[in-house]
Amino acid sequence: MKIITWNCNGAFRKKFISLLDYGADIYIIQECENPDESNHADYQTWANNHLWTGDNKNKGLGIFAKPEIKLERLNWSNNFKNHSVKHFLPCKINNDFDLLGVWTHRNNSPNFGYIGQLWKYLQINKGKINNTLIAGDFNSNAIWDEWDRWWNHTDVVNELKECGIESIYHKLNNEKHGEETIPTLFFQRKIERPYHIDYIFGSEELIKMTKKIEVGIADDWLKLSDHMPIFYQLGKN
Repeated sequence: MKIITWNCNGAFRKKFISLLDYGADIYIIQECENPDESNHADYQTWANNHLWTGDNKNKGLGIFAKPEIKLERLNWSNNFKNHSVKHFLPCKINNDFDLLGVWTHRNNSPNFGYIGQLWKYLQINKGKINNTLIAGDFNSNAIWDEWDRWWNHTDVVNELKECGIESIYHKLNNEKHGEETIPTLFFQRKIERPYHIDYIFGSEELIKMTKKIEVGIADDWLKLSDHMPIFYQLGKN
């Protein structure tokens, strides 16, 4: 099974064709339009098997799959102490494993923006995360940890590890968080401002099934987005 996660930087109706040569089975796309409210016929046709969440029709989080793949939205809560965290999209893939799409958001929070949103989501749903693939734009890296904050990137990584979930890029490349050699973001599309903020995390079982994980090359993708897609492939050994 081939999977792509990508923050497309908007206008996905015009950009989805750039991914088709890879022949992915599942796409986790951040900042994409809601196909159900799009006037773009080709986009709607391509996205006939999808799940989507967002604040408005023009920019949200979508999971798209080939027609033969069963996508079942899971009823995981996004309510933390009477307010919603965002954006998270949990689903079951072919009854084989759970997939959690992620696009962390500032969410008007002065303290718990971005990685703090994921930290809160984990407090609500940690018991449900086991044989799970977590993929998307976390907007976070260990280099931005703050010493007096308990929802840092590193804290989230450690909590996921307690659930048996680890970053597949870091596991297979033997790199530490905050010391990545391959960026997934070039801020404001500037080569001199590279960061690693997009991730695919998986259970030990899924990691063992991994065939390949690669990050897109800037020369190929900067014309479309400041984020590079992550190409992931898994299969039974």
